[in-house]
Amino acid sequence: MRYELMVTGFPVSARYSRETVEQAFRPLLKRLAAMARDRRLIVFLAGPPAVGKSTLAAFLERLAADMPELPRVQALGMDGFHYPQSYIETHAVMRNDRQIPMKRLKGAPESFDVRALADRLERLRHADAPWPVYDRRLHDVSPDAVQADAPILLVEGNYLLLDAPVWRDLRCDYSVFVTAPTDLLRQRLIARKMRGGLTREQAESFYGECDGPNVSLCLEHSREADETWRMDEAGDLLSK
Repeated sequence: MRYELMVTGFPVSARYSRETVEQAFRPLLKRLAAMARDRRLIVFLAGPPAVGKSTLAAFLERLAADMPELPRVQALGMDGFHYPQSYIETHAVMRNDRQIPMKRLKGAPESFDVRALADRLERLRHADAPWPVYDRRLHDVSPDAVQADAPILLVEGNYLLLDAPVWRDLRCDYSVFVTAPTDLLRQRLIARKMRGGLTREQAESFYGECDGPNVSLCLEHSREADETWRMDEAGDLLSK
């Protein structure tokens, strides 16, 4: 089935089978609702770039709204914790004893303020709080853009389960990891960059330098989630 959604201010089409919605998505939301009876629940939706995390989070938010017996689910993106573009433009990252401008690796773990993310998540355990959003029109962060105030906060991002210093400090109550074949992710990421205006050669170069290593990092160095789903070539999700 095809669903029309708004994701970070842009219209997006999602395709999920009725079986996936009924046998995976609705049961997940019911489990989360049971866990959230007497507390706020923070849920991580993690996985490599191009597995459709933002779209899935937005869909789960809408699906929960259509299930009146459930508490409200709010989808939040980790991308709001990118460093501001002014910082990214003036800093560098050390890779293999080489200093690389951070702007060439935007989207890599080093381009995120993970300590600020950890602090905000802890704050949300005790009270509502503002949440930053990454504005894809400005290619920059919009601080305190939304208020995180739902009983269930569904946070999506590439590195939420990354098994690395500081990232391990991120705490959640439940986690879902979405995986996919590397070749499929490569195709999707190159196509995404070309839709953004790059030539194929430029998109393939960016994949080799940034997107490809980020995919490998997520697939090979993420902590185990409470459950794992696999994306197929049509963009549908199956329980692994």
